[in-house]
Amino acid sequence: EPQLVESGGDMVEPGGSLRLSCVASGFTFSTSDMKWGRQAPGKEIEWVSGIDSRGGGRWYASSVRPRFVISRDNAKNTLYLQLNSLTYDDTAIYFCARGYDSASGDDVDVRGRGTQVTVSS
Repeated sequence: EPQLVESGGDMVEPGGSLRLSCVASGFTFSTSDMKWGRQAPGKEIEWVSGIDSRGGGRWYASSVRPRFVISRDNAKNTLYLQLNSLTYDDTAIYFCARGYDSASGDDVDVRGRGTQVTVSS
């Protein structure tokens, strides 16, 4: 069964950094385009970054560029998201998903449960 499990979320102060990880299993990660989304309380899902299967193509939402960096290690079946210069507006549940569409989740067929990122002083 395809599965994605995120980790790395935490509470950090404004200006801090975090590295999120997403471990994939049950499908061929190395041939899958992947993306990260986030959802804050009471708000719609925002797709923040995506990376193609080989890591050569990447996109970022304007709200996170250039503070966030997406990467992947196909040998470890792991997707990463480096979060830098965090602000209060970055507080959300972050989740990974299989897909590449920057505008919607219509292409998502596997999605993790997410990891909580809280920015607070």
